[in-house]
Amino acid sequence: MRQWIDVGAVVFCVALVACSVDKPKELLETAELEERQHNVVHAKQLYEDLVRLYPSSPQAETARTRLVSLNQSQ
Repeated sequence: MRQWIDVGAVVFCVALVACSVDKPKELLETAELEERQHNVVHAKQLYEDLVRLYPSSPQAETARTRLVSLNQSQ
């Protein structure tokens, strides 16, 4: 059940980001919110999506930094 909730949250966040004007910024903000809420798995997934979808954006660099930090803390 938890997996389906996580999938639903990802779909919801991606849908919100798709409606945004500045998609990389919105995706980063969502990932940071998830991280603050201690939902590290979802935050990492959003950071990875940001890097994959917008690799040359300034937000992608921040996402890469956060991913390194989160991966080291495990």
